[in-house]
Amino acid sequence: MGEFLQALLQWVGFGALVIGVIFCAIAVLGLFRLPDVYTRLHASAKVTTMGLAGLLLGAALIMPSTAPKAIALTIFMVITSPVSTHAIAMAAYRSRVPMVSRPGQKARDDLGEHLQSTLANGEKTIFDV
Repeated sequence: MGEFLQALLQWVGFGALVIGVIFCAIAVLGLFRLPDVYTRLHASAKVTTMGLAGLLLGAALIMPSTAPKAIALTIFMVITSPVSTHAIAMAAYRSRVPMVSRPGQKARDDLGEHLQSTLANGEKTIFDV
């Protein structure tokens, strides 16, 4: 029974590796295909987090001795990736990197509208740091 379970874990681990590689490939396609920095950040952060989680899960299942490190690295990545993505997006927004919209449509900037009304009232904004 031990050999069967080990073979099953290897096949499931191989499947997780394949899923992780597919997610990472989708992230690369998103970086090439999407029009601006904000949508590219979405593709790279969300999809790469899932891709790395799949790769680390596969590595943990195929090589059980690496499981604690893979689990710790997955938890670290799931926590830090959204934070770093938000910081990059906020830096791009503060630098006034434009949002690209489809022809004939205007990109909606909810934060910009809020900032305009805040500035009109003389209140401090998040950019007054």
